[in-house]
Order: sequence, then structure tokens, then C-alpha cells
Amino acid sequence: MIWTPHTTVASVIEKEGRFLMIEELNSNGEAVINQPAGHLEEAESLIDAVIRETREETAWGFTPESLIGIYRWQVPPAEATYLRFCFHGSCHDHQPHLPLDEGILGTVWLTRDELTEHADRLRSPMVLRCVDDFLAGHRYPLALISDLD
Repeated sequence: MIWTPHTTVASVIEKEGRFLMIEELNSNGEAVINQPAGHLEEAESLIDAVIRETREETAWGFTPESLIGIYRWQVPPAEATYLRFCFHGSCHDHQPHLPLDEGILGTVWLTRDELTEHADRLRSPMVLRCVDDFLAGHRYPLALISDLD
């Protein structure tokens, strides 16, 4: 069996101290909180993936401005490994008439404190870590990412 991590992208969008989050159903059918995030598709760049996923899950357009970090998380006990590329940027062009991805219950703007209050509902430990790294000023230029075709 060939091991490969699940490559995902996520967006951190902050306005006036609140972060755009999604409420979604996890694989157990439980409502959880996450950043707009999803899997990289074949032949897709990381930038294109985060723009697409943000639109599909929130109906907002997204303009990436920086990379916050790259995170590896292995789901206990020794299950799937996720490799997350988390981007910061701004949202625009809200199109509330668009249907959201299957399993997305809706969007909500939450403060960091509110995220902490709902820690038991966060999809993964990467959610709060990405927000904390953003708040700590972690910003890396998008030029760090290269697509070689």
C-alpha cells in the first residue's frame, strides 16, 4: 500500500476581529466548525484550490494575500495524515444565491474567544492553530509557492 497525505487548503479571513468560519457535518454526522477548506484536486494549483474551496463553502470570492503556514496533522490513532496549506486573504463578491457544498450548514463570523468557547466543536486542532498563527503575524509571500508544469 502506498502512503500519501491528504493535501488540503484553508483560508483565514478576518474582518473587525471576527473570522469567517463554516459549520459543516463531519464524517460522523456531527456539526463542526472549520475554516473554509478542502482538498487539492488533480492538476490544480494550491492558490486555485483555496479560491475554489472558499467560494464553494461560503459563496464568497477570496483573494489570497499570504501563506500563514503549512501544517501536518495525523488523525489519532494513526489514521489519515493531513497536510494543510493555510492562506490569509480578503473576501469579496458575495453571491448568497449560490448553493454551498454538500455538508455545509452555513457560515458564521466568530471571534478568537468564541472559537475557544467552541473548542470541542472544532473540526481539527489546525483550526485554532491557523487563527493563532495569523494573530501572531505569520505571513509568508505567495511567491514561496511554485507550480511547475
